[in-house]
Amino acid sequence: MTFPYIRTMGTDVDAFLGQLARHLRPQVENLAGLLLRRLNGEAPELWEDPDIAALTLEETAQHVTALLDLLEARPGASAPEAPPTALDMGRLYARRGIPVSRLLRAYRLGHLSLLEQMQTEATRLTGDWHMIHLASMRLVALGFDYVDRSSEEVVAAHQEERDRLLQRRLVLTDRASKRIGTTLDVTRTAEELAEVCTEDFADLVTVDLFDSVLDETGGGSPEAPAQHRVAQHSVLDGCPESPLRVGETHAYPDDSEPVRALATGRSVLKHITGTEMPPWVAPSESHGRVLRDLGLHSVLLVPLHARGDTLGLAQFVRHRTSVPFDGDDLLLAQEIVSRAAVSIDNARRYTHERSTALTLQRTLLPRHTVRQSAVETASRYLPAGSRAGVGGDWYDVIPLSGARVALVVGDVVGRGLRAAATMGRLRTAVRAFADIDLMPDELLTHLDDVVIRMQREESPDEGETSATCLYAIYDPVSRRCSLASAGHVPPTVVTPSEISDALPEVPIGPPLGLGGLPFETAEFELPEDSLLVLHTDGLIAGRTRDVDRGLATLHDILTSAPDSLEEICDRLLAALLPGRPADDVALLVARTHALDPDHVATMDLPSDPAAVSGARRFASDVLATWGLDDLSFTTELVVSELVTNAIRYGKSPVQLRLILQSTLTCEVSDASSTAPHLRRARIYDEGGRGLLLVAQCAERWGTRHSREGKVIWAEQALPADSASIAEVT
Repeated sequence: MTFPYIRTMGTDVDAFLGQLARHLRPQVENLAGLLLRRLNGEAPELWEDPDIAALTLEETAQHVTALLDLLEARPGASAPEAPPTALDMGRLYARRGIPVSRLLRAYRLGHLSLLEQMQTEATRLTGDWHMIHLASMRLVALGFDYVDRSSEEVVAAHQEERDRLLQRRLVLTDRASKRIGTTLDVTRTAEELAEVCTEDFADLVTVDLFDSVLDETGGGSPEAPAQHRVAQHSVLDGCPESPLRVGETHAYPDDSEPVRALATGRSVLKHITGTEMPPWVAPSESHGRVLRDLGLHSVLLVPLHARGDTLGLAQFVRHRTSVPFDGDDLLLAQEIVSRAAVSIDNARRYTHERSTALTLQRTLLPRHTVRQSAVETASRYLPAGSRAGVGGDWYDVIPLSGARVALVVGDVVGRGLRAAATMGRLRTAVRAFADIDLMPDELLTHLDDVVIRMQREESPDEGETSATCLYAIYDPVSRRCSLASAGHVPPTVVTPSEISDALPEVPIGPPLGLGGLPFETAEFELPEDSLLVLHTDGLIAGRTRDVDRGLATLHDILTSAPDSLEEICDRLLAALLPGRPADDVALLVARTHALDPDHVATMDLPSDPAAVSGARRFASDVLATWGLDDLSFTTELVVSELVTNAIRYGKSPVQLRLILQSTLTCEVSDASSTAPHLRRARIYDEGGRGLLLVAQCAERWGTRHSREGKVIWAEQALPADSASIAEVT
């Protein structure tokens, strides 16, 4: 379009520029298009992102309009503020993680292009080159002023958005550190990771772990690519983006991005277009259509790596969030996943150690108690439900000579494998000491020495071994119970008629491992069908319940205790431990029985060798009464040898006692503390063969000591057709 020559005499530069602006205003869109075509060649990165490309045309038109407004303003007017779209562009660059320098370079290029267009149009309005020169100088000044001010505002918007994003990421990181790893449970930790990151970071998060990680027996690096989907969480109900469900096992295709990420340990940022849907994202065409409809556009793959082991893979997906993942998002995901991986590994190691300790604990505890006539028993063991792990609580029921039984409960201080192994060593020691029929206080003294020796074997960083123990012996013949405590809570005693108002006076000695302090045995009589309840302190004490209240609840339950001991155990645990216990619990409930007097025969003997024949006749008559004539020969031989030894080497008084229960027991007691022992007799020795004969005739034999002397005993098995005779009436 050609314009006539316009005289410039009396026309100032500002008026000319205003005329130029009015001339160009109808051509704003054309000017913006020309600028974009030039920018497309010199700054192609502006069109790499579709959101930025869509916003660039609108922003360029607003910049041209703003500059034309500046030219039409009165002389001396300041440069206008940057258009809103320019600020939006700065914020978008910040969200995409693009340096603001790229945007400023585009401004400079656009400014130069616009000046060239205006100079071209100025020559069409006038032929006065002096005016054109002055107008060009003013255009350059105004243009640079506008670009500088707009750039400052855009940089401020970019930095403000960067700060906001940084603050949001710091908040997310802080929230993740507080909410991920709250338990020592592998699955729950993975669920926490998925839940936290779908709040304002990703639209779908999935966590896959190798099956070896979930194996409680342990496991290091996986040998197979199979993974287990342990957790997933989506902003949409039902997780329609995921083809898998929690609990399913799967394997990614070979040579896929997830497999490479797991093999190399490197995270992957994958942008997905609408037509591109990798098989590892959409394993089927129908699922691919679902993902395309949702608008899935970017995925982060971050391996779970901790302490040299790759545990699995976490995926972060965006579809509802329009902004795709960028490099900063990848770094943020890596930081969160790294913390979660350590928590998962801690949970895995804890689960493995707990499982091993629990297996060891249960292996060392009695699987079933030997049925005998002294007591009827039921027991429970509950491992702790807290992070502390399996402890060293134990119980035991040990048959003793003379129809007696030992009831034991103990608690090793500490948690884990070491406590369980220590418990096993102490339980073995208790059984060994019980086998030589030690009194309760003597047994605890020897057990205290064992713990002290264990302490000497420990390294300083292992901590000091300590334990508590309660050892009780019940005799169904005398119905007396003798017990001693090494720092352990006393038992609860319940008689058939009522609960004792006060527990038996049981002196509580020091815990095992202190050394040099005495233990004391307490004795009391128990009526038949009494309940004797032994337990560790985890049953009655807790964080929200004191010991007195726990004991009161225990008494209330036993007031109306049912006949079934198993049901009694269940009621006690249900009332005292409604949830998982904070400490290990060992519970042993025993109902006492009394041996029928008709199954016990006693004879006092003088210290005269002639009394041996009378002892043999007494034994023969008793066996005839019990219907055990088949055992007469061996029993008379055992009685003869034991009575002879007691009269010859022991002290008065001497007593013979026969006990019929599940076995036939022959006991000879005297006031001497000297114990006989087996020895190999030489050819010409006149003695030394008596105990050898007893050992050959009896199933078991031994010696037990008391305050008054000793007892030599021997047990014989009953004939199969006579087993019913031993039943307690």
